[in-house]
This record gives sequence, C-alpha cells and structure tokens, in this order.
Amino acid sequence: MADTPAPLPRDFYHRPTLEVARELLGCQLVVESEGERLIARITETEGYLGFLDSACHSSHGRTPRTEVMFGPPGHAYVYLIYGMYDMLNLVTEAVDEPCAVLVRAIEPVVGEATMIARRGGRRGRDTFNGPGKLTRALGISKATFNRHDLCRGEAIWLERGEPVADEDVIMGPRIGIDYARPEHRDAPWRLRVAPAQKRGR
Repeated sequence: MADTPAPLPRDFYHRPTLEVARELLGCQLVVESEGERLIARITETEGYLGFLDSACHSSHGRTPRTEVMFGPPGHAYVYLIYGMYDMLNLVTEAVDEPCAVLVRAIEPVVGEATMIARRGGRRGRDTFNGPGKLTRALGISKATFNRHDLCRGEAIWLERGEPVADEDVIMGPRIGIDYARPEHRDAPWRLRVAPAQKRGR
C-alpha cells in the first residue's frame, strides 16, 4: 500500500458518457477494504445518458436518490436493487447533466483470493460478470461508497490500465431495462471486452 495512488482525474469523467464508458474498458478499479488493496480490470460497462435516456434514473428528475448524479463528475453513485445487490455507477458529464456509467464486469488483478471468498468460493467466468457480483467481491456497498469522490485516491478510485483495441470491443443493447422506450432499450450502449478467443489478434 506504499504506492501513491494515481486516480483518474475529474476531466476524464467530464466528457460524453459513451466516450467514458468506452475508455473505462481496461482501466483498473481499486478498492481498499479491511486493510487490503483489491484491484480489478474493468471488462464491461453501460452508459446512461441522463434526461435523454428513459432507462436512466435521473430522467425522472432530481430526487434524494439521484442527487449525486446532478453534481460534479467523478463521484460514485451506488444504489441497491431487489434489496440485495449494490450497483456501482460513475458520474459523468457536467454539473446538472445527470449521466453515469454502470460498471458491469471485472477481472481480478490483485486480491483474487479475497474476491473469490466473498463470492462464496465461486470460480470461473461467471464469478465477476455482473454488477452485483463485482460489488460483493470488492466490498462495495451503497452505505460505504455512495457519493464518494473517486478523484481523491482514497478508499475507492480508478486508474489507467492497458488500453483495449477497438476491434476487441463488443457493443450491444443494455441489460434489464425492459421498461425503457424502444430506442433506448435497443441502443448499443453496453460495451464489453471480447473473450480472448474472439479477439482480433
């Protein structure tokens, strides 16, 4: 833990949401939990485009739940679904443009044993390939990290990783938003790193 954190700067998040969602692929999510630093590579994201996106929480206006999305970019928006799954989102764009990127999947880099233990000893491709799975593995919850400033380099932040080539990115519709209007439900705003066997090299 002696290394000085190099968190992504606020300017990284203060850009169009889909640009941020794309460039987050390959970045490293760092969480300091119970005296251990866990590091994971981001392999899947989804963009949520504020007022223009009927799948986005903030499209219904400012509420106590979505207040953080209206604030400065580079903060965590963590919410609970079904009373049991925490979802990590990264606030993007300008103040009062309430957009965010949902982190959907990761690959362990440092601390894999801890992550596996928190997932009940599960191993394999389905261990960290869902937003509720990865938050449980990394110890991320609404109570601990909602509204957290990701640019401070404390407790939870993101760092640059190895860039992902365009030919290795798969784009498609987002998941679990059947309530959204068709043009938003079917938009290719889910981005993921192609499995190794399908990559372009």
